Amino acid sequence: MLILLGYIVVILCVFGGFVLAGGFLGPLYQPTELLMIGGAGVGAFIAANNGKAIKATFKIFPKLKRTKKYNKEMYLELLAVQFKLLTKVRREGMLGIERDIDSPQESALFQEHPKVLADPMIMNFLTDYLRLMVAGGMDPMEIDELMLHEIETFEQEAHIPADAIAKVGDAMPAFGIVAAVMGVVKALTYADAGPEQMGEMIAHALVGTFLGILMGYGFINPVASSIERQIKEAEKMLQCIRITLLASLHGYAPQLAVEFGRKALHTADRPGFTELETYVRNAKSGAAAE
Repeated sequence: MLILLGYIVVILCVFGGFVLAGGFLGPLYQPTELLMIGGAGVGAFIAANNGKAIKATFKIFPKLKRTKKYNKEMYLELLAVQFKLLTKVRREGMLGIERDIDSPQESALFQEHPKVLADPMIMNFLTDYLRLMVAGGMDPMEIDELMLHEIETFEQEAHIPADAIAKVGDAMPAFGIVAAVMGVVKALTYADAGPEQMGEMIAHALVGTFLGILMGYGFINPVASSIERQIKEAEKMLQCIRITLLASLHGYAPQLAVEFGRKALHTADRPGFTELETYVRNAKSGAAAE
């Protein structure tokens, strides 16, 4: 939604300002220039990437859509579900959560937190490392190294589409210059044209430079930046799980372990200490009632 809003602001300010300055929009409508610039961008994107990167670029948008819901409410739910799991471990031992992590969709504990349950990335990461903890045989440092490696791999894979889109955005002004040069070449072939006609053709040619810069920095690069931000949001969720589980492995009580996890979150949406304590206390009461 914010991307669409940003696009509207860009269009209104650029074209609206041009009209207010006394310009006419008619000469800016150059579909052949758009074809050359857009087609060159698509071609360069295909040439610069392999099949995996191209597929990843098209798949990244629906996959990262859910990261827009990573807000304070989601953070509290994640911390609460971790608190319940770690409390159950402390009360019943590691085998006490085996059924919960093997069949999370059927677990009453996870069903109390549908937002967390509906996020495959969070659920896979959380349940995978809880299984390793249940299995035993690994010390906390080994599990931590494995978690760090998986987070790094996730970040590298997620950055492939963002990098591919950003490179296309950076190339658009150059493709705009190419289209402009071709327009000037076309204009110069009409040596017998009058000054008025020649001026119109050169003006049309210069629209290519304008469109290339506008498409690159006004439309394409903002998408790449948005994906980068969403990757960081997803990474923070994984870091929250990692730090919470690691604190538990080092012997901290569940309430202290989730406090460690809280510190890993962005300050803009991070729950306060008292807010988390109240939320966890309610979760604790609910778990005790079971």
